[in-house]
Amino acid sequence: MGEDRNTSTFNISYTNFFLVGFPGLSEQRPFLVLPLTFLYVSIISANALVIHTVAAQRSLHQPMYVLIALLLAVNICAATAVMPKMLEGFVHYANPISLHGCLAQMFFIYFTLLLDYNLLLAMALDRYVAICHPLRYSDLMTSHLLGVLAFFALTRSLGVAVPLVVLTSRAQFCRTAVIRHFTCEYIALLSIACGDLTFNNHLGLAMRLATVSFDLALLGTSYTRIIYAAFQISSRGARAKALHTCGSHLLVILTIYLSGLSTSIVFRVAKTVSQDVQNLLSAIYLLLPGTLNPVIYGVRTREVRQHIEKMLCGKELAREVREKPERLQNMRVKGKLPG
Repeated sequence: MGEDRNTSTFNISYTNFFLVGFPGLSEQRPFLVLPLTFLYVSIISANALVIHTVAAQRSLHQPMYVLIALLLAVNICAATAVMPKMLEGFVHYANPISLHGCLAQMFFIYFTLLLDYNLLLAMALDRYVAICHPLRYSDLMTSHLLGVLAFFALTRSLGVAVPLVVLTSRAQFCRTAVIRHFTCEYIALLSIACGDLTFNNHLGLAMRLATVSFDLALLGTSYTRIIYAAFQISSRGARAKALHTCGSHLLVILTIYLSGLSTSIVFRVAKTVSQDVQNLLSAIYLLLPGTLNPVIYGVRTREVRQHIEKMLCGKELAREVREKPERLQNMRVKGKLPG
């Protein structure tokens, strides 16, 4: 185990650690490897299927679908930052990782989470323009604006993730080399650090509150205006379609923010909650978006769903499935089929 001698107050700062996630499941760990591997493969496959559908169909080369594809690509990156090391931890009780590896994993976890938040903001802007200013949609939502939004999302995500990683790298880890978590989260690393961590704790909390508060304020304002404008649409079909699309986005937003809020509350307030429960909430927070998002956008978004059906079943089979109820109804009307 690597140890760095320091001239600071503390004599030892560990540079190699052991991730011990779910310590209460020591006997059941080997049995969880297969279902977790299946979950990881399912996340990659489902997200990749929707991304491929958007990329392959020219009719889906529109801002809303491009943003959905980007969000699902981020889901794949987020799952890949967490799942391989998590699976390794279920094979080996003590999962070794270096300080540099830990910091790299922490960076990718928070970078992808922040990208999720920023892409949801971009999707809210897209729906706001589409529903509140439909006649100007094609003029406003251009490829140039998408590029600007993507640059803003990357810059803002880096602006939060990088300071957290740099600040964590300067801490002294002298309490223990065992991280009681399946991944290198910010709070998990600070729990084994020593010295005055007041600034680290306050900075992490302040950045979280500032980011979430700003995002929720924008999202709440946008979707309030969107829903109000949708109810003003005279066409019943157009109104239902607008509300249905917004419902999908709001479902994704609630999934991400509520899971993150519950995790933060448990980590910072509920000190009596067991380590396994805390780790389970973290796993839900990190993996639930990648699990549900392709289902939400692949099933609830009609255009994407129809193209996936054609890809999986073939055009003729999909047409036959849609036309069969009509043929049966016609036969009943003509008296050729009883009932």
